Amino acid sequence: MKDLSGDLSPVALDHCRHPRNAGEYAQPDGCGLASRPCGDTLQFCLRVREGRIAGARFMTNGCGPTVACGSVTTELVKGKTVTEALTVTEEDILKALEGLPESEVHCATLAADALRQAIRDYLSLQREPWKRSYRRVEPFPWGERAGSD
Repeated sequence: MKDLSGDLSPVALDHCRHPRNAGEYAQPDGCGLASRPCGDTLQFCLRVREGRIAGARFMTNGCGPTVACGSVTTELVKGKTVTEALTVTEEDILKALEGLPESEVHCATLAADALRQAIRDYLSLQREPWKRSYRRVEPFPWGERAGSD
């Protein structure tokens, strides 16, 4: 495994080493999953109250920069309206982390994609709430869980 600690900003390194909001919700209001050809996968789950993101959690089987992107994205969306959270981009994630090495920029795309999927899932359940009764959110199925206790 390649050591990127010398290439990461202090903010990104802190999120790698001390991820915020890692884990799952048993019954999320929205859940999204994104993966990349490199094998990294990130799951993003939301709690929404009165149209605002009350909580966000993530799980990944990815590298340190993927953990950092998932972690910082949870912080970026908390308190935002669902519409505001939908506008969070890869660039916002990279800016919050004070950048990533060029070879790891795809990790921000992964986090943004998983977030958008989670928001789409939430909006779908708002349009058709009866689907919640038939919905089964699968636990994160890939090996060790980043940041889980």
